[in-house]
Formats: sequence, structure tokens, C-alpha cells
Amino acid sequence: MTQANNLQSLLESVATGEVNPTVALEKLKHLGYENVGDFARIDSDRTRRTGFPEVIWGQDKTPDQIAQIIEAMRLRNPVVMATRIESSVYAQLETLVTGLQYYPAARICALTPEVVAPQYPGIISILSAGTADLPVAEEAAVTATLCGFQVQRLWDVGVAGIHRLLNNRHVIDSASVLIVVAGMEGALPSVVAGLADCPVIAVPTSIGYGASFGGLAPLLTMLNSCAAGVGVVNIDNGFGAAILAGQILRTAAKLNKL
Repeated sequence: MTQANNLQSLLESVATGEVNPTVALEKLKHLGYENVGDFARIDSDRTRRTGFPEVIWGQDKTPDQIAQIIEAMRLRNPVVMATRIESSVYAQLETLVTGLQYYPAARICALTPEVVAPQYPGIISILSAGTADLPVAEEAAVTATLCGFQVQRLWDVGVAGIHRLLNNRHVIDSASVLIVVAGMEGALPSVVAGLADCPVIAVPTSIGYGASFGGLAPLLTMLNSCAAGVGVVNIDNGFGAAILAGQILRTAAKLNKL
């Protein structure tokens, strides 16, 4: 049931006398957000406003806090995600939350339906420069999949062996949006953007030797790309790249309906 339907149903219940105004006032407080203990306020209206539900940032939260937030969110959302969940934290979470799934490469845990089918047209193709970039690339891939998008993966096609990329041109050609993940000097998004006819979202990673400055060098390379059509998200932000790609496809779908 949508937020608008919830509000209408509540107002009708007050009008018929099924719910008294005091109880209704308390329920209204939770239509926009919901308190979880004294440490969190869930933005329950986010899906209606933005198209995507709130996602839990797991790093720096305790397992108990994460579990309480998940349990509160599962009442309102068919998919509940928590990012940056290390395996040791998941081991504790699975004893606290029933039905929780874990995607170790992406460091994401989630409550999902049995089948998560694509809900939107288009393909998000995700490329990684190296195997060491996979945690960030998989964060993007799993996020996009759980948000209802079709995902295509292509790993370890960095510029040091450019033939690996060129031998897989079909992945670029079939994409509606490209997410390109790279550390070191971060050159791969520029190369891909020179071959692609769709938006390219560049994701710098903190992978590299000392002079990469924890991802700052690839970030600057991507920001200074001479290829047109490249947008850049923050260092290691695979999640943000997936949501941006999703918003691009959702907007395209809305425009097609006009």
C-alpha cells in the first residue's frame, strides 16, 4: 500500500469512528518517518519521493542497531538492504534477523522476495578495471539488481591489457548506462566513454600504490576526463553509482510514457 493510500485509509477510519483522533495522530507521526529506539529515524516516505527506499549504511553501526532497523523497515519495504556489512557482522546479524541473505563480494545483506525480477527497461553494464576493484563493482551490481534493474558484469578489463576490453565490445554496445570502476590511475572510464553511446558513471576506488592517495588520483583522472558524457561519484561509492544509473533509467522510462 502506498503512502497516499495509507493516509486515505487512516482518514476514512477516523471519519467512520473506527479510529479515534488520538490514535490517528500517533499513526500520522509515522507516515513520514519512524523512530527506531533512540538511535535512528527511518525515512519511510523516501520511496514515494525518490523512487528508491532508504538503504542502511552498515559500517560503524552495531549489529543490534542494524538488526532493529532491518526489522522496522521490513514492515514497509519488499526489499531491505544494508551496505558495508563485513562477514563477521553478518554472522551476528543472521542470528538476529530471519531470512537475511548475504552477498559477500558486495558486502551487502538484504531481505528480498524469493525472486527479484527486473522492473525497469534497459541494461546497466558494470565494468571493473581489475580484480581488486570487485568489492566496489559488486556493491554496484547487487544494489542495481535488488533495486529492480537488469545488470551485466564485465570484470578485469583494465587499460593495461586493453584487448580484453575491445574483445568484449558487445557489453558496451548493449548497455543503456555504464558504470566503470577503476583504481590506480583510473583511465578506464575515459576509454569506455570514447566507445559508448550512453552515459558513463565513473567510480574511483582506493586501490593502488602510495601515489594514488587512497583513490584521490583516479578520482582526479576521472574528473579531468577528455571524453564527453562521464559523470563521477565518490571514491569506492558503488552504491551511489548504482542509484544514479537507476535514476537515469527511471527517468528515461517516465519520458517514454509522455
